[in-house]
Amino acid sequence: MSEAADSAVSGPAAANPSHDHAGGGHGHHQGSVIKLAVGAIGVVFGDIGTSPLYAMRDTFAGHHPLPLDALHVFGIVSLMFWSMMIIVTVKYVTVIMRADNKGEGGSLALLALINQSISGKRWSAGIVLLGVFATSLFYGDSMITPAVSVMGAIEGLAVYRPELAPLVVPMVVGVLVGLFVIQSRGTAKVATLFGPVMLTYFAVIAVLGALSIADHPQVIAALSPHYAVQLFMADPFRGFLAMGAAVLAVTGAEALYADMGHFGRSPIRVSWLALVLPALVLNYLGQASLLVRHPEALASPFYYLAPQWFQWPLLGLACAAAIIASQAVITGAFSVTQQAIQLGFIPRMTIKYTSLNAGQIYIPVINWALMIAVILLVLVFERSSNLTAAYGIAVTGAMAIDNVLLAVVVLQLWNWRLWQAVPLLGLFFALDAAYLSANFTKIPDGGWVPLVMGLSIFTLLTTWSKGRALMRQNMAEGSIPFEVFAKSAHSSAARVPGTAVFMSSTAHGVPSALLHNIKHNKVLHERVVVLTVAIQDVPYVDDAERFTVKQYGAGFFKVALRFGFLEETDVPAALAKISMCGEPFEMMKTSFFLSRQTLIPSSKPGMALWREKLFAWMLRNAASAMEFFRLPTNRVVELGSQVEI
Repeated sequence: MSEAADSAVSGPAAANPSHDHAGGGHGHHQGSVIKLAVGAIGVVFGDIGTSPLYAMRDTFAGHHPLPLDALHVFGIVSLMFWSMMIIVTVKYVTVIMRADNKGEGGSLALLALINQSISGKRWSAGIVLLGVFATSLFYGDSMITPAVSVMGAIEGLAVYRPELAPLVVPMVVGVLVGLFVIQSRGTAKVATLFGPVMLTYFAVIAVLGALSIADHPQVIAALSPHYAVQLFMADPFRGFLAMGAAVLAVTGAEALYADMGHFGRSPIRVSWLALVLPALVLNYLGQASLLVRHPEALASPFYYLAPQWFQWPLLGLACAAAIIASQAVITGAFSVTQQAIQLGFIPRMTIKYTSLNAGQIYIPVINWALMIAVILLVLVFERSSNLTAAYGIAVTGAMAIDNVLLAVVVLQLWNWRLWQAVPLLGLFFALDAAYLSANFTKIPDGGWVPLVMGLSIFTLLTTWSKGRALMRQNMAEGSIPFEVFAKSAHSSAARVPGTAVFMSSTAHGVPSALLHNIKHNKVLHERVVVLTVAIQDVPYVDDAERFTVKQYGAGFFKVALRFGFLEETDVPAALAKISMCGEPFEMMKTSFFLSRQTLIPSSKPGMALWREKLFAWMLRNAASAMEFFRLPTNRVVELGSQVEI
């Protein structure tokens, strides 16, 4: 790994809250709210929109089944409805979406926003670790969502034609392989179809639900909260266990916040309140009506809502919705990985841009790792009802952590008074704690999967972050000030034509590549530039704040480039805009010198030896700094050294 690579993630603490992004590519600044709302339906609501495929069924036929009678059916529908109202409508749509980082949402964007105000406080490290663990759980969610959504949809094949049941798993695997294979080609073209398809899907499930309600209108009374209370009073233990399945009705709620940067909060709110929420409520009420009238429909209350002539079209539409939901979460994994790389929690990876829109990216390592994990989940669990046990813990764990981050925002950033904040936060904490506790009962049935995934990814992320910090600290020891070096070096080495750019991970001291170059080659270029790349705690950095230049005379300069955590770190393009280093930068006259360190694990205080070996492995497998910074391939020189931490 190069010292320059480390600089790609060295800047969160230097964030300037006043930075405004240039707005490039943020469509919610343009166009109508209605148009954006339709687009949001196609991207944001795929996960929560496909929950009716399995949520009601697994509540009554899952790992902790409930008796199929009016008391429990009405109670569960009431619980699902009020969970959607409190968790999705109030918590995410109304409150959390106000906590944007220059228009961007998601756990890492929220963590970066919080870090600006709590950095240096005694408990700030714990908050950062919670945010990182929420990100780790998101990766677990990214593996489970495609598996459970596509499997839940294609299982309709076995509902309508039981003799075709053996084909379900092979078909699911085939669809998923195809989905991951096409990622490298980008999704910009097919994404235009997502909105209309999901719009049709929500309209259809709403109509099917309404038709079923018409056959048993009394089910509308289930929207009253007293039915949920009555369920817990009459059957408290089973009611508690049922919460582990009922939470499936709100899976995907965090996607509303994570995708806020693509559409803006208003279009997402309009989509949710005007279409998605009513459609989901109608469908769940319709399934409840069907189960009260025909308990035998429990095998798949979603698919049995359809009349016989519409069964196969519904199967096709549900499969399309499941694929769109999977596509959205895969794209989300790419975006979260990019943010984590920029913020210093993941090693550099090859990032490919699949369209002119900076948000359309493809990360091969993440794509293939997700594909392998998803297919293994399908082959091991074989049925969506088995996978939903694993699903709940990832979702409820992330929601519980979001509560902690929200509490910090409300009390530290927004400065709410306690009498305002405590009742609302208390409601959120109580509900999420109940759901999380209920899902813990499913750990033996598959709930251990996201926990193992989350803890493994958390270990990788924190090891990388800690290892980088120790490496920078080690390299800073014994370094000499650049001012001293510039005064003594210009007359002690031969000067050759051209520009040499030495990438550095810190704004202080002399890069090791520069010291090695003068030690072994005994030459200096006419213009020597020490370049530091810092990633800010904001999504985008305004062009006016992009760079600073400091001159030391005799052709020595220090340049600091700043990028937002959602921006492409294109160093040559940024240097081309700098004219304060004596003359413009010409790539054919510029050489880039990178310092590549080889880590030697040692018994020095810092990290456990096994973590040092893990960090060394991650270091060796990090992507090339040359590609990460978009450096011209024929203008790069790497000088290596060995480092102990």
